[in-house]
Amino acid sequence: MQTQSRWQRFARTIYDYVLLTVGALLSATAVRFFLVPNQVVTGGITGVAQLLNTFLGTPVGAVVLILNVPLLIAGWRYLGGAVFGIRTLYTVVVMSLAIDGLAPFARPITNDPLLYSLYGGLIDGLGIGLVLRARGTTGGSDILARLIERRFGIQPGRSLLSFDALVFTAALFSYGPEKILYALLVAFTASRAIDTVLAAGKGARQALIITANPDPIRQAILHRLGRGITELEGIGGYSGAKRAVLLCVVARTEIGFLKNVVTTVDPAAFVIIGDVDEVIGEGFQRPT
Repeated sequence: MQTQSRWQRFARTIYDYVLLTVGALLSATAVRFFLVPNQVVTGGITGVAQLLNTFLGTPVGAVVLILNVPLLIAGWRYLGGAVFGIRTLYTVVVMSLAIDGLAPFARPITNDPLLYSLYGGLIDGLGIGLVLRARGTTGGSDILARLIERRFGIQPGRSLLSFDALVFTAALFSYGPEKILYALLVAFTASRAIDTVLAAGKGARQALIITANPDPIRQAILHRLGRGITELEGIGGYSGAKRAVLLCVVARTEIGFLKNVVTTVDPAAFVIIGDVDEVIGEGFQRPT
């Protein structure tokens, strides 16, 4: 079991670094092929690097790497030590090298403002989402977003959108109001893509079933659906009658079976079904 556990950790680490690499390359592709050629500033450290490139001609990738050094030190201390620091450093180096390495080949894929804004934001958001999912960041404002998520539980995509607004304000006088409007579209698209990637495969449905006939429902969920169930005791606020309250969490694809079981056994049952952002435990996601 110990050997298997080591192999599992090794396989997970390799998988994470594949995600880090793909995510870094996606973000670099969005910056180099969609955003920089069309003078659409991105948020965070990359946006600052773009502004410096406009005024001083400094290479975008190198500036991203230099500005990330103090943030990497802060992240190393507060966001997971060596594991976080090494993964973030790896991601930043790959992304920075890719941004500058692709510069000689970069040509605008499209000159349509709507297309390069939407696809630039989408690809950048997918890249950042993959990196965050692999327990790393692309540095810069991503580190701040992770700190805020850890402290306040705010989704990273929303925090990043706020940080981007500060950069856009500074860029307003460099690129003009029209480019900033497109940059806001990029930021919004990226934030939604990030949250979608982070939520993929983690969501489920929660059901609260208030019924006078709990045994058949409980047995069907346990043995036919293979899901755990918790039975609580409820008391009607109006009638004062005692009713069983069954609490269970199932995959989204299993909710149809669950509703069919309940309505067949007890048509009078009161069922509350809601979305669950993330489930950790047996049958779902394992703690990492």
